[in-house]
Amino acid sequence: MKILKQIFDFYINSSIHVALSAFALSYITLIKFEQPFDFWVLSFIIFATITGYNFVKYFGLAKFHHRSLASWLKIIQIFSMLCFLLMCFCAWHLQWESLAYIAIFGVITFLYAIPFFPKRFFMDKQKNLRSIGGLKVYVIGLVWSGVTVLLPLLNGNFQFNDDVWLTAFQRFIFVIVLMLPFEIRDLKYDSLKLSTIPQTIGVKKTKTIGVLLTMVFFFIEFFKDELNSNEILMSLMITVLLMMFVIFSKKERSDYYSSFWVEGVPILWLGLHFIF
Repeated sequence: MKILKQIFDFYINSSIHVALSAFALSYITLIKFEQPFDFWVLSFIIFATITGYNFVKYFGLAKFHHRSLASWLKIIQIFSMLCFLLMCFCAWHLQWESLAYIAIFGVITFLYAIPFFPKRFFMDKQKNLRSIGGLKVYVIGLVWSGVTVLLPLLNGNFQFNDDVWLTAFQRFIFVIVLMLPFEIRDLKYDSLKLSTIPQTIGVKKTKTIGVLLTMVFFFIEFFKDELNSNEILMSLMITVLLMMFVIFSKKERSDYYSSFWVEGVPILWLGLHFIF
């Protein structure tokens, strides 16, 4: 049993779970716009997510709160390096336009973890994007919407239309709501200087905003040119699920509540596409 828990913890802590969620959202985009399965771009997104997340989490200046992970750190570093090499291999098969687009998000990820900007822009000692008060959730939302909506379509030479931009905005809202249980959980970890949403307005108001945002996420579906009854039903199911996760979030929750169950919503969403 202990070995199974260690394997599961490695699955979570090495960012495999979050990478599968990124894959799921990207694949949902291809399905929604009736594009073929793109092996190289989806593989790139998996390996890039693992590389990027582990880089941010385990970079020396980024604090990681679970000391029990120390014995796994070298294994995760080796695993991350392997994923980085596979990411580069997949990138070789992408279009040049896609690589230029990826470079933008690569720079954002780099600045998110590495001290770079002048001290006057920051609320904390760390001089990176992550430490700018209140910015964290929006940076993550921007990167995820860009990578999981725009990148798969760009690499497939899909002509962007209003539905694409609405989907990108919808995905941005989705990721922000998905982040709220994490921000509530991390109240016991985060410096007050980070000015996260729960720190700024409190847990109760954060949950209220989360519920309102899930409603925005759902109703955006009706502004799209191409309406699909199955898409609407799936969006409603995901909306209700998101609401429940936000409402029942609290800082005393197990880390698995956010890191596995909440993070797994995109995987469930993809599963609904196969069912319907």
